[in-house]
Amino acid sequence: MIVITAPTGQIGRQVVDTLLAGGQPVRVIARDAARLDPRTRERVEVVQGSHSDPGVLAEAFEGADAVLWLVPPDPRAGDIQDHYLGFTRPACDAFRAQGVERVVGVTSLGRGHAGHAGLLSPAFAMDDMIESTGVDYRALAMPFFMENLLNQAGAISNEGTFHLANSADRPLATVATRDIAAAAAALLADDSWSGRSSVPVIGDTLSPVDMALVLSEVLERPVRFQQADGQAYRATMTQYGMSAAWAQGLVDMAAAQNDGIYDAEQKALAAPAPTGFRQWCQEVFRPVVQP
Repeated sequence: MIVITAPTGQIGRQVVDTLLAGGQPVRVIARDAARLDPRTRERVEVVQGSHSDPGVLAEAFEGADAVLWLVPPDPRAGDIQDHYLGFTRPACDAFRAQGVERVVGVTSLGRGHAGHAGLLSPAFAMDDMIESTGVDYRALAMPFFMENLLNQAGAISNEGTFHLANSADRPLATVATRDIAAAAAALLADDSWSGRSSVPVIGDTLSPVDMALVLSEVLERPVRFQQADGQAYRATMTQYGMSAAWAQGLVDMAAAQNDGIYDAEQKALAAPAPTGFRQWCQEVFRPVVQP
């Protein structure tokens, strides 16, 4: 039995679909089962509740061979590390109690980076906590999600601009969520691996300026990148309801990316993931802004 957390999110949903297509038995933890696709709901076991709840985890992990562990983002969280570890701590207890053999987690590139890395640092703390249980663990180490740009689809479509706190000319590693999901599903369905290691998944590496050029060509309209001042970016995010801690985490994450937090693992990568940024823009982004 394979247990999927956050099964209605961008990654979890695609992992569930892939595993079901491969004939794997799947159990999901869903706070609201009604958000599952009706066809999916008919084919999976559903444990209803939050995967921060020890009772829910005990039920879901009983008899489980493998677990996909995803901590859902909460941009209103007042303490980012407490948010990550508040989910992960009871999960680690349940891994031990229920004898879960293998865990695949979605985390970040750059775990060896010295110093604070904003939103990335709590993910590294999550990895440490899971590994301390002794469970076999594969940490899917992710860079910047291409799907993050969907949050700015309106500005790109209406104003021809997008904003990040990242340096305009510094290459930024990116990945499409479908490639994360494919890597996760393959590991979850494979019972031959053991031990603990990081698995980088990188689809493309472009500077924000070059991303804008690709968007311009795909959308056939001018798109430009504007680097946001960190403090101004934080203020804008809090105006939209984000907590000050989460907004500062975004700014600090961009600073770490500008400092090269992804560089070592990126250079050591044997081969990129299948989806490049141009392909993602053509197949995912353009249909959103040009339906």
